Amino acid sequence: MSDLKVSLLQQPLVWMDGEANFRHFEQVLQQVPDSDLIILPEMFTTGFAMEAAKSSLPEPVVIAWLTEQAKKYDALIGGSVALTPAEGEGSVNRFLLVSPAGEVHRYDKRHLFRMGEEHHFYQAGNQRVIIEWRGFRILPQICYDLRFPVFARNRNDYDLALYIASWPAARSAHWQALLLARAIENQAYVLGCNRVGEDANQLSYSGDSRIISPTGEFLACAEPHVATVSSAVLSLEALQAYRERFPAWRDADAFTLN
Repeated sequence: MSDLKVSLLQQPLVWMDGEANFRHFEQVLQQVPDSDLIILPEMFTTGFAMEAAKSSLPEPVVIAWLTEQAKKYDALIGGSVALTPAEGEGSVNRFLLVSPAGEVHRYDKRHLFRMGEEHHFYQAGNQRVIIEWRGFRILPQICYDLRFPVFARNRNDYDLALYIASWPAARSAHWQALLLARAIENQAYVLGCNRVGEDANQLSYSGDSRIISPTGEFLACAEPHVATVSSAVLSLEALQAYRERFPAWRDADAFTLN
């Protein structure tokens, strides 16, 4: 059976300055323990900005940087960026995950945060994506997606859900409670990587990043309002044993998404 070493980079972001954020994360990555999976926050090149896609770094530039880091640290690495893809008709909030071999996985945020008018600036994704990496099946999700459990319902097709976010401190209690719920109800590991600091809109972010086991155990909890790295080792054998011992998944309701 496989173990997966994971790390979450709970960090502040430089507003609308992709190169500065690259330099910052390059320094942070030097301090990250040996990992198979390294996760950065939502819109890690710009901060959560509605105008980001107009002036953010192009997708090939971000992919090239992620590929370089993935090769250097022999890990699947990623976070989301605001961009206007060449193949699309509008801007998207896209989770990019890149392997050391240069394989690129893309997930476009489905649930756009209307209270911040994200739906006026970005197009919603319509694909549920599952990635296989070193024995684990992984479901990538972005921020507001966390509030919609049907979309993330485990169909016996994933072992680990990733939630990256720019989730304000004012609603941190919701963030923490929902991450725990997603782990327990889906009998899956859950990683929640949130940013810290303040942005140009005077929003404060407390981070509260979490690594949670399928039983609801906290494997790592980042100190709030502190730039830090949280790491843990996930056991596929322990996950499968728990699902066999307590097969609640057998009684799950079926849902159909339009």
